[in-house]
Amino acid sequence: QVQLVESGGGLVQAGGSLRLSCAASGTKIINAMGWYRQAPGKQRELVAQITSGGRINYADSVKGRFTISRDNAKNTVYLQITSLKAEDTAVYYCNVNVWAMDYWGKGTLVTVSS
Repeated sequence: QVQLVESGGGLVQAGGSLRLSCAASGTKIINAMGWYRQAPGKQRELVAQITSGGRINYADSVKGRFTISRDNAKNTVYLQITSLKAEDTAVYYCNVNVWAMDYWGKGTLVTVSS
């Protein structure tokens, strides 16, 4: 069974940086890996995704500030977040796609103080 363990969330001042990590276990083959977020009162939205071939997709709202990367040897995906804004406050969820099935982490809270 695929399991995801996220880390790296926390309270950060506006303009600061964070790095989120998500380690996957239970599978050796992962297609896409990505991060979603859900702010209070809003729907969950895609933040960034990286395929097994290295193709990357970002939400327009985070382009130039967020960087996604993955270490296939460690089955880990990272999200480097810079220039944080108050509107980045949300629970960030790791997502992986394995044989057309989606798996989700429990989420890590990022709170940006102004």
